[in-house]
Amino acid sequence: MKKTIITVVGKDTVGIIAKVCTYLAENNVNVEDISQTIVQGYFNMMMIVDTGGSSKPYQEMVAELEKLGDEIGVKIRCQHEDIFTKMHRI
Repeated sequence: MKKTIITVVGKDTVGIIAKVCTYLAENNVNVEDISQTIVQGYFNMMMIVDTGGSSKPYQEMVAELEKLGDEIGVKIRCQHEDIFTKMHRI
């Protein structure tokens, strides 16, 4: 299992979740947990996904998600779980 934290932030528009989740499903990435909020018109989503089933190289997936974010007007970031955990440990 290769867990990754994906964050999506930007101005709220129709279809953000659908487009991100469609990309993940097409690349055999399993969404294990998801949280999303909209505050004063700004969309924020955090997902924990398992990329272990994807045949796509990790960096290629990261680049494609960043490109998808540009296309739909949001910022998409990916971090390996171990890096995310170490960065946010107090």
